[in-house]
Amino acid sequence: MSGPRIAHATLKGPSVVKEIIIGITLGLVAGGVWKMHHWNEQRKTRTFYDLLEKGEISVVVDEE
Repeated sequence: MSGPRIAHATLKGPSVVKEIIIGITLGLVAGGVWKMHHWNEQRKTRTFYDLLEKGEISVVVDEE
């Protein structure tokens, strides 16, 4: 004497493979963004020292 059967959506747990793939993808994207930031900062520093070496800029304040 059970009641009528009702169709329920079955809940599944997280897919381990899917979680690993998402984690690797997010890690690679974050690493790429960090690397691009690092390269940009390195380029700025290299440009600064090149200009300093050429004498186009100075770190000493000119006395007036």
